[in-house]
Amino acid sequence: MVEAILSVLSQFVQNMFMFFGPLGTGIVLAMAIESACIPLPSEIIMPFAGYLVVTGFYKFGGEQMSLFYVGMLGAFGCLVGSIVAYAVGKWGGRPFLDKYGKYVLISKHDLDMADAFFRKYGEIAIFTSRLLPVIRTFISLPAGIAKMNFGRFCFYSMLGSIPWCWALAWIGWKIGKHANDINMWKENLKHSLGKGLHVVDAIVVILLVAAVVWYVMRHIGLLHKEKQEKNKKR
Repeated sequence: MVEAILSVLSQFVQNMFMFFGPLGTGIVLAMAIESACIPLPSEIIMPFAGYLVVTGFYKFGGEQMSLFYVGMLGAFGCLVGSIVAYAVGKWGGRPFLDKYGKYVLISKHDLDMADAFFRKYGEIAIFTSRLLPVIRTFISLPAGIAKMNFGRFCFYSMLGSIPWCWALAWIGWKIGKHANDINMWKENLKHSLGKGLHVVDAIVVILLVAAVVWYVMRHIGLLHKEKQEKNKKR
């Protein structure tokens, strides 16, 4: 049951990887989508990419790609998406984001959080934020609004994205390497717990679904609250 839920959540990423083939273009595109502030968690993208390294799916020139190369593809995708977000911030500005950000679930709260982080730590925030969930997605926007030097923006973005992508890909690679051990452990657990395992499955599924619902409802709630506040000011 847990596997079924996870399969549904990651189906889009899997289909993208399969569609674009063994050169890893799907990794670049998926990570670019996330870094362009469109909800597609890298926590799903890169571990799955790392897992596919073990299966030998990724190939270049007839040779199997290494985990290093796959991690670099992910980091490059982050850079591409970050440049898009930077451009939106630079040429659209905060008014544009406040008006249209809601259509991709970007709330005023998200923008304020990223803006405050950037103002507090300056340009180095572009590097450090790439290692932090959530804020890493939105930090390019205030950098663009502030018209940060484009060369330094790209350098810090790439530098911060590399360890993040490598770490997530390594997790997936590790799972792939020990897939047989994990399956054996699962069978032993089933034998030991019997029907009790279904209770564990149910709890995990409930928590997983609750997390997804919370993420979506949080953003919708923030957007609704912002709309109400605007109406009060009129």
